[in-house]
Amino acid sequence: MGSQGYRVAILGATGAVGTELLELLAERKFPLSELRLLASSRSAGQTLAFQGDNLTIQAVGHDSFAGIDLVLASAGGSISQNWLPVAVQAGAVCVDNSSAFRMAPDVPLVVPEVNPADLDHHQGIIANPNCTTILMTVALWPLHQVQPIQRIIAATYQSASGAGARAMAEVKAQAQAILNNKTPPTESFPYPLAFNLFLHNTPINAQGYCQEEMKMVNETRKIFHAPGLRISATCVRVPVLRAHSEALNLEFEQPFPVTQARELIAQAPGVKLVENWENNYFPMPIDATGQDDVLVGRIRQDISHPNGLELWLCGDQIRKGAALNAVQIAEALIERGLVKTP
Repeated sequence: MGSQGYRVAILGATGAVGTELLELLAERKFPLSELRLLASSRSAGQTLAFQGDNLTIQAVGHDSFAGIDLVLASAGGSISQNWLPVAVQAGAVCVDNSSAFRMAPDVPLVVPEVNPADLDHHQGIIANPNCTTILMTVALWPLHQVQPIQRIIAATYQSASGAGARAMAEVKAQAQAILNNKTPPTESFPYPLAFNLFLHNTPINAQGYCQEEMKMVNETRKIFHAPGLRISATCVRVPVLRAHSEALNLEFEQPFPVTQARELIAQAPGVKLVENWENNYFPMPIDATGQDDVLVGRIRQDISHPNGLELWLCGDQIRKGAALNAVQIAEALIERGLVKTP
């Protein structure tokens, strides 16, 4: 950390996304003069390694944000609602990974490859979209810019990582229990996930859509500035440790040539075309794990609709679906001169 860098605080430093944020700040050589790790009082006093140092975790409090330029928050909605206004009052710009502020009219909801200009209107808080929304919008934006998408039908296959580090450990424990003819533990999840799958267990609305599915609908419309975009999603939790997958059916006003779609995806930032038709090799969660790019493939004409395209994607939920997107937002804020100069 140098004297000319930014003073950054990570709120929720001990979680799966918090520890990924630490890795990314080091990996991307983020300009830091101070890094403050904040968590609950339960974690206070513990240390986390960062660039050869052991940083002590502090319990978040009203004095935690004094002198801080940037806050990267990934500690849950209620904690963000409690503490981010305090951080803004102290002069910090906050990037929040929770759902607390995503649909607030005065809070930009940003995927840097898609709508970085929305950062120019921030009032201290910028929202990081839901993981499934980030992965989908990065993949679809190159196509949407050429010919606006009229309708999206999405089916997601979401890994245990979306529910955090404890959920990932629980799936391992469930698998071990099942293989030993024992009852699998269910604490993070309502049902066994190992050797199983279930529809996403967030609350269901009167129309029959769960909260996770409606995040994809509402957040994509906001990011694309397309309030009338027709979207329907079905979200499924699957027994994969890390990286989410999505099957997307797209409808355009006119036919969209498959060759053009492939070329656009191959050249777009944040995505990587993965297609080996001869060997039936397309994006897989195991390949997406630990990768910055969203892997996209099996792009094909929808045989049921002349103006339809089908594609498949996989992306690391903890990385691009959460921590990386937050760090990229912070980098974009600096590039656009929206954070006070150190």
